[in-house]
Amino acid sequence: MNQNNSNRGFKRLLEILFVSTRLGLTSFGGPTAHLGYFHDEYVRRRKWMDEKSYADLVALAQFLPGPASSQVGIGIGVMRAGVLGGIISFIGFTLPSVVALILFALLLEGFDIENAGWIHGLKIVAVAVVAHAILGMAKNLTPDLKRKAIALFALVSTLLFQTAFTQVIVILIAALLGFILYKYHQENEETISQFPITKRVSAICLLLFFGLLFLLPIIREVTGSYWVALFDSFYRSGSLVFGGGHVVLPLLEQELVPRGWISEEAFLAGYGATQAVPGPLFTFAAYLGAVMNGWQGGFVATIAVFLPAFLLILGALPFWDHLRNNPKVKGAIMGVNAAVIGILISAFYQPIWTSSILAPIDFALAAILFSMLVFWKLPPWMIVVSGVIGGTLLTLF
Repeated sequence: MNQNNSNRGFKRLLEILFVSTRLGLTSFGGPTAHLGYFHDEYVRRRKWMDEKSYADLVALAQFLPGPASSQVGIGIGVMRAGVLGGIISFIGFTLPSVVALILFALLLEGFDIENAGWIHGLKIVAVAVVAHAILGMAKNLTPDLKRKAIALFALVSTLLFQTAFTQVIVILIAALLGFILYKYHQENEETISQFPITKRVSAICLLLFFGLLFLLPIIREVTGSYWVALFDSFYRSGSLVFGGGHVVLPLLEQELVPRGWISEEAFLAGYGATQAVPGPLFTFAAYLGAVMNGWQGGFVATIAVFLPAFLLILGALPFWDHLRNNPKVKGAIMGVNAAVIGILISAFYQPIWTSSILAPIDFALAAILFSMLVFWKLPPWMIVVSGVIGGTLLTLF
């Protein structure tokens, strides 16, 4: 029996590695698009979790600092196969872009790829994927007028006030509105998710998160070590980011450029390269670390910038069921889930739509890709390939 369980566990880990790596190779378009890819793969196709559990996991990731899509991916891996499943899910989704960006740093630094036609095609792919995700999630998370109003509030607020803290404030207000409007809401279904990690392990993860956040600057000053300073800069940037990968850019620029660790030109060239690869935007750290100190610097910077997100999601998951099944908390979560829809629509417009749909022919390609995904139900990798070909052809017109 133990042998069977061991084999079953090993097969699950291999499956997680295969699926997450494929997503890591094909998930273009930033965190909002990634959530769309995840929803399509994990919820619709493989049914590893239900709609409500996925929505709640997205809501939790929105509450926590760090890269939301990566945290959702880690959480799905943990729910599927424990902490090791979370680690493998993270590696599969992140490693392809880390390797690509380190190669960019070592081989293609300064090469102008940002305006290439195939990259524009990938941006249009993101339009189709995100639109599909929003339509599917909105149907479940905003079924009544009250939640539609909360979503509209979140949409308008995040569009008009684009600061690092707007999203957090909007989510907190939505939680309060949900608590007030739905505190007497009766829901027969109680969601129970199996998190194969103990609360003790989670507490250790949370202590480690805060311990590193406060101790690393002290160790940096005492030792004067370049590697400790590098790790501290990226760890702190990863710890203080609310609102997705784009928000980490000014934090990293503030940490690295004034110190002379990287030039402004090299920093901006890397940002262009980051738009060309799939996976989380936080892997920009791999490029920066590689420019500063070769491939070793790239891997150290990657570990440092993602470690806070990993520790936080592991620390929060075991307490999540208790919170979301508490009658006093359920209404707040309903409000947060509605706000997430508004935030997704806001991100869909800015920056995805505004940077992708620049002419009528772009919209035509987006409509074709959307139809391929929604009506013909073709796999995401075919949409990506079609987008690359379409984007390349657009440069001929």
